[in-house]
Amino acid sequence: MISFILTLRRMLKAMIQLIKDKEFQVLLVITLTILVSGTIFYSTVEEFSVIDALYFSAATLTTVGSANLEPATDFGKVFTIIYMISGIGVMLTMILKLSRQITSKEKN
Repeated sequence: MISFILTLRRMLKAMIQLIKDKEFQVLLVITLTILVSGTIFYSTVEEFSVIDALYFSAATLTTVGSANLEPATDFGKVFTIIYMISGIGVMLTMILKLSRQITSKEKN
């Protein structure tokens, strides 16, 4: 638990420093927009609860996946394919920028 708290603290410090960076701001807004749009889609079309839809959207974009949730409709499956293709790169770019910030502070 202590390790988690220390890691979370480092991540939050890095995010606070990165929030001043214009590129990170754009990535953050795009990522949040993609997460919200996925959440809205899955909660309305696939009838997931809002928290399940957000969880599924985040799990999909981070390539973790979800064994318990999956789209049931053909439209949902097609949307998910497009969602993954368009969203994974954006999410991973933001995570990469954040991890670079964290590791650069550890080296200094």
